[in-house]
Amino acid sequence: MARYVELRWNPQEAAGLSRRDREPGRYRAYIPDELGMGFPPLGPGAATAAEDALAVLARADERIGSRGRYLNHLLIRSESISSSWIEGNRVTPKRLAVAELLHQGTRAALDVVANVRATEGAIADLADRSRVITTEDIEDLQHTIEPSLERGLRREQNWVGGPGWSPIRAEFVPPPESEVRRLVDDLARFVTATKGNPVVRAAVAHAQFETIHPFIDGNGRTGRALIHTVLRRADALRNTLIPISTVFAGNTDAYIAGLTAYRADPPRLDDWVIGFAQAAELAAGNAVRLSDDIATLDETIRGELIAFRRGQGRLPAVPRRDAVVLRVLDTLASNPVLTTDSVVHRFGGSPAAAHRALTELGEAGILGRTKDQKGRLICWTADRHLALVALTERSNRVGGADTRNRTPRLGPPSPDPAQLGILRPPAAPDTLGI
Repeated sequence: MARYVELRWNPQEAAGLSRRDREPGRYRAYIPDELGMGFPPLGPGAATAAEDALAVLARADERIGSRGRYLNHLLIRSESISSSWIEGNRVTPKRLAVAELLHQGTRAALDVVANVRATEGAIADLADRSRVITTEDIEDLQHTIEPSLERGLRREQNWVGGPGWSPIRAEFVPPPESEVRRLVDDLARFVTATKGNPVVRAAVAHAQFETIHPFIDGNGRTGRALIHTVLRRADALRNTLIPISTVFAGNTDAYIAGLTAYRADPPRLDDWVIGFAQAAELAAGNAVRLSDDIATLDETIRGELIAFRRGQGRLPAVPRRDAVVLRVLDTLASNPVLTTDSVVHRFGGSPAAAHRALTELGEAGILGRTKDQKGRLICWTADRHLALVALTERSNRVGGADTRNRTPRLGPPSPDPAQLGILRPPAAPDTLGI
């Protein structure tokens, strides 16, 4: 059975520690039960919440449909940004997209780029139902997120929260290092299985991973990437990714309270599953709204380009289907930051043709220009697409619908209407749009 064990803290390397942290003492570490490949029993309330959430996810996936392949990278960015906000990394969608393309930026932005790649890898590599997931797969996932750290499970005690640098006053102490491999091996078997409601399985897998806390760093981001692995393996989502972490990031207190309930004696699994199911429903609704908003925006800017070309007397006013300018326009959601080199690499053609296409979209007011400190142009940005990501994150953080009149406790500021215009008409606060 799950249990707490009492251990002794006596730091061997006390250099740099405060006098209080150097003091030896006793602390309690939590060792959860193994999960096996079975399915946990739930009360009727939690079971109903999970079934409702699964139905909402299915409707959202169907509604987004083939557009999911076009939007997934944008949604993964949204997920990774919010996941990083939980960890304390303050990154905006634009700063992330620039860092991703140019391979430069703040440490926080580059960390989130790694999280984007890890999430995409989890979906691409681990979602195959015929594949057996192993502890090594989970180690690889974490190492993609934290490449600067030595690969592998932790070999020392860690802890979460609390003042100073000591497990004695920590908010939560995971299992001792001697238990980690056994528990991660068990978790890998649980993630491999697909029986039962995938919302419940994803909720349990995530909570168990965070409880084990098997790595020195990157646990939160790796655990949230596993959510998508479980949902995709169970075919709960076939077309798109639902950024559940954006909801968690909006209410970290509720998120931590849910994990605490999972670790209670006895564990209150129902509380955690209900909270997770509610987060999934909210994220699904906002993903649908983002998909619809992107489709509307794409239609709007196509009209803007045609009107610009007519005003300039350019022929043809409607670009040919294979024209570079139209190919760039049609992929702005998945590629919102561009350079001449990136356009050539993606679509072929000459650097001159790529430069002409970007310049035309800039002159039409569709792309913005980002310059370095010396005033040199470094990239072009689809600011309205990036603003929609920011608006979606804000919606998740405050509970859905429009956020013009409500300020999230965490997260990037609202897009500036003076610069980007009104991006979305007011929505009914209690509708999911699916």
